[in-house]
Amino acid sequence: MKTLLSGLLILCCTFMSAQVQAPQPSPHGKIEQTVGLTDVSIAYSRPSMKGRTIFGDLVSYGEVWRTGANENTTITFSDDVKIGGKELKKGSYAIYTKPSQDSWEVMFYTSTDNWGTPQEWDESKVALKTTAEVDELPIELETFTIFINNLTSNSGVLQFIWENKVASVPFSVPTEEITMASIDQIMNGPTANDYFAAASYYHDSGKDLQKAYDWVTKAADMAGEDAYWILRRKSLIEADMGKKEQAIATAKKSLASARKNNNPDYVKMNEDSIKEWSGSK
Repeated sequence: MKTLLSGLLILCCTFMSAQVQAPQPSPHGKIEQTVGLTDVSIAYSRPSMKGRTIFGDLVSYGEVWRTGANENTTITFSDDVKIGGKELKKGSYAIYTKPSQDSWEVMFYTSTDNWGTPQEWDESKVALKTTAEVDELPIELETFTIFINNLTSNSGVLQFIWENKVASVPFSVPTEEITMASIDQIMNGPTANDYFAAASYYHDSGKDLQKAYDWVTKAADMAGEDAYWILRRKSLIEADMGKKEQAIATAKKSLASARKNNNPDYVKMNEDSIKEWSGSK
């Protein structure tokens, strides 16, 4: 009897833990698009018409719509962008819309973890609000679709399409600013971090210490007295080159900077090295 009951219990637990696999009525969709040098991604659920009238009926005019189905429709920008002449900071936003016959109000909402519309709308969480132009299509699109179209190096158009309507939101990306900053950096030569990385690699790999020393010296000169991690590396290279007095002097600079910047790890490492090198000069 106990064996039978145990078997039944295991069988019941198995049935309870099993999950029926079935398609979702509003399947998940995702878009990933590079616009210029900016990555834009959209995640949303895609309801279908199924014989229903959409705008002005299923989606009421003048009321906030989740812009899809199920959880929030979200959009993520890797850089700051401009929409309707206003700046939207890089990051992720929920997209809410308020459709009307001739235009849509489109809102980028900072809270992205709602199911549908928030229980309590918080206007302070609206990072940007803009107006989308609405055009009619010559055909009906059965399933709600979001596109990023009309791509140029500096812009794109976010489009919401369903039934026979398309609402369009142009946006611009900072391609020129990013490109010019990149050109300036390359033309101005390596940065302190570039020299530091090269020196660290040479030092850790046991390569030419003189080259490592030349690079770390350039890094330290460029970064200044507050770059305690660069000064620390310079002191270690000097010590390995047999320049103990210089190593101690550099370690003391790194120690002072580490104390100023409240970094106890570098404080201890420098104190230990100064003690070691002072006893072996």
